[in-house]
This record gives sequence, structure tokens and C-alpha cells, in this order.
Amino acid sequence: MVPGVNEPEVAKNITVVEWLKADLITSLSALYKSMLRGSEERLLDALSGIIVTCYVLGRRMGLTFSRIDVAVESKLRQGIEESHEVEKWYGDLTMLLTYLVDRKR
Repeated sequence: MVPGVNEPEVAKNITVVEWLKADLITSLSALYKSMLRGSEERLLDALSGIIVTCYVLGRRMGLTFSRIDVAVESKLRQGIEESHEVEKWYGDLTMLLTYLVDRKR
């Protein structure tokens, strides 16, 4: 046994990570189904579930929510600089980055 390592807590964290990975796949499946059925409520539920699961999974992997936010903003800036197709055609990345930055104020 490694000093300072609580084995039951490590095992519990591993179990939660596996559960979150499965939940992510389930939410992705729900997203695809909601896209086929055209239900806005189901679409919102699936998308929000994916986002929440990703944040919690990141936390279980040792990342803070704020660090994830910084990485998301960085990824958006990168997509804008590299003229990602979604940015070129619709400006979605700039809109999302602006939303996230304004929300912090």
C-alpha cells in the first residue's frame, strides 16, 4: 500500500470515471436520437447532459472547472485563427467565445 493513498477512494474514483464515460456515450446516443426526432427539449437535455458530464469527468481526472473553461476558450481562439469551416461560414466560434467572455463579466 502506498502511504497517503486511500485505496477505497481510488477504486471509487475509477468506478465513477467509468460510469461517466458510459454516461457520455448514452448522452451522445440521446443527442443523435433527438436530432432525428426533432424534439428541441430532448436536444437541450442531451446537449446539456454532455456538457455537464464532460466537466465532471474532467474534474475526476484532476482538472478544475476553471481550467477546462480556459482550455475551451483557447480552443475557440485557435479555431477562429485557423478559420475553421464553422467559423468561416457562420461565425459560430466567435459568437460562442464572445458569449463565454461576456458571461464572466
